[in-house]
Amino acid sequence: MQFGIFSVGDVTPDPTTGRTPTERERIKAMVAIALKAEEVGLDVFATGEHHNPPFVPSSPTTMLGYIAAQTEKLILSTSTTLITTNDPVKIAEDFAMLQHLADGRVDLMMGRGNTGPVYPWFGQDIRQGINLAIENYALLRRLWREDVVNWEGKFRSPLQGFTSTPRPLDDVPPFVWHGSIRSPEIAEQAAFYGDGFFHNNIFWPADHTKRMVELYRERYAHYGHGTAEQAIVGLGGQVFMRKNSQDAVSEFRPYFDNAPVYGHGPSLEDFTDQTPLTVGSPQEVIEKTLAFRDYAGDYQRQLFLLDHAGLPLKTVLEQLDLLGEEVVPVLRKEFAVNRPADVPEAPTHQSLLAAASEKVTVA
Repeated sequence: MQFGIFSVGDVTPDPTTGRTPTERERIKAMVAIALKAEEVGLDVFATGEHHNPPFVPSSPTTMLGYIAAQTEKLILSTSTTLITTNDPVKIAEDFAMLQHLADGRVDLMMGRGNTGPVYPWFGQDIRQGINLAIENYALLRRLWREDVVNWEGKFRSPLQGFTSTPRPLDDVPPFVWHGSIRSPEIAEQAAFYGDGFFHNNIFWPADHTKRMVELYRERYAHYGHGTAEQAIVGLGGQVFMRKNSQDAVSEFRPYFDNAPVYGHGPSLEDFTDQTPLTVGSPQEVIEKTLAFRDYAGDYQRQLFLLDHAGLPLKTVLEQLDLLGEEVVPVLRKEFAVNRPADVPEAPTHQSLLAAASEKVTVA
């Protein structure tokens, strides 16, 4: 099972000081957080993609390439790659290039994002969001798997005799997760292709996450990729920790109350009761995260959100120390207990290459 962190890259004032980091400071902080993730033994760092304030990660592969040059083991991913408004050709080429630079330590998560105005900025119509996701991804798959592509669709100009360059590393495309909070069509898409499904359940109650994951698992089996239990599932999570849970609540409360997404809404207590957000001791984080398996089944990837709402870099790095030293080692051990032997591990470039080689040998 893989454990890591994801960032949305928000530039938010620290409510305890009133200071807002510069864009440069926030970008550099994201890099420092990724490097720290590898240092403390995490497996994955994922960045979001946004094209509007107050966010900075508008060019994920640029950032991930820079991080790749300074890491050795960390898997570099996205918590959203905008399949709706990005050109599939550019996605194909950018992530294949990143594969080569990072020696295969790359996967990505397709998503539609949560910013409506981004669609017209890139010449698209938000009312076509699902259709864009379906058509663009179908083309992306072909660009990675066929040396020469002839294609015509509804949302971009036709391609005639087109070859995407560079080709995927070892002719193995990056593994793809499809991320969605509320759209069953995306769970269906992930299942159809046998790709991974990531439910970023940081804002939603367990019963909603359960329904979405069960739908994906059922359809994965329907399409013949394996049993429902063998489907590839990832979950989000959100934590803030201190050794003493009361200290965690006291320190995090002003950040929660003023957060761009859920600030000035539900109370911290209600939100932690109704969603996966955990604010407390490392042991409380362990217990709540282990409970995800009760409604999502055995799964492959767990990503945590740590760096948001104006939290200073020093505090985030302290969170990573706690996560790497006290939380993740226990989670690795406990999630392995009673895990069925036929539940697959999280895909990596190495495992996908081995599977591809096995198919060639059998053929």
